[in-house]
Amino acid sequence: MLTLAPSPEFLSSEPSTVLAGIGAHRDSPQGSHVVHDSGVATQLLLIPGSNANRSLVALIPLDLQTLGRVEALVRFWRAYNRRPVPPDTRMTVQQRRRLRLMMRAADGRANGASYREIATAFYGTGRVASAPWKTSSLRDTVIGLVKGGGAMIAGGYLQLLRHRKRS
Repeated sequence: MLTLAPSPEFLSSEPSTVLAGIGAHRDSPQGSHVVHDSGVATQLLLIPGSNANRSLVALIPLDLQTLGRVEALVRFWRAYNRRPVPPDTRMTVQQRRRLRLMMRAADGRANGASYREIATAFYGTGRVASAPWKTSSLRDTVIGLVKGGGAMIAGGYLQLLRHRKRS
């Protein structure tokens, strides 16, 4: 989420064209929450006193998440200005695929599907039937996907917003 605030007088007085004609927003005690889609959907928070048609600044706290916030701001700015958007580096292609499978598996399980039914939807009837179900590696994979999806739903998704720490 990008946090935007009114620009101080000593900075640029140019009106903010980024949010001109801003769409639907939801007010809260923190400010107005908006999802702005200019090629890359970005959640924005306009702090109280901000006006989408006036000069705005981005507030980026200097903490452990600063790098990710700066990268998000760059992706947002480039998408808005119709320039090539660099990829989000927080997740690899494989991690994104696994996350999608986890969410689908957790959703299926929450809607009453058995592990076997989920495996059939993901991998096909032939592959599921090719090995005894109780000892199948697909069974273990699906159980792991459902558990992982449940953990994401329970708040683990917040880790997706942070860069992995390199050792």
